[in-house]
Amino acid sequence: MKNLSEIEEGKQAATISYITIIGTVIAIFMNENKNAFASFHIRQALGINITYFAIGYFIGYFDSWMISGAYWTFIFILWLFGFLGALNGEYKVVPLVGEWFQKIFKGL
Repeated sequence: MKNLSEIEEGKQAATISYITIIGTVIAIFMNENKNAFASFHIRQALGINITYFAIGYFIGYFDSWMISGAYWTFIFILWLFGFLGALNGEYKVVPLVGEWFQKIFKGL
């Protein structure tokens, strides 16, 4: 089990990290003491935000509400899963891509 005091100390930065890309940048600066819980969720949120912009750019070229709807649903589920994990003090990776985000952004 992870250290409960570490989770409580990092919960604010972890939660803020899921509030748009601006929240992620603010959370990075808030986490100057490298709290493990906050860092975990900052990596998850940054990955979700980058995925949103990178895939969203290409999805914009499709003129189909079914493709756009599926994309928005996918991003919302990732975001909701991560945000609720931060609120509940859990180290849960987001489905499908969470482990990948942890590896790519391990320096944060």
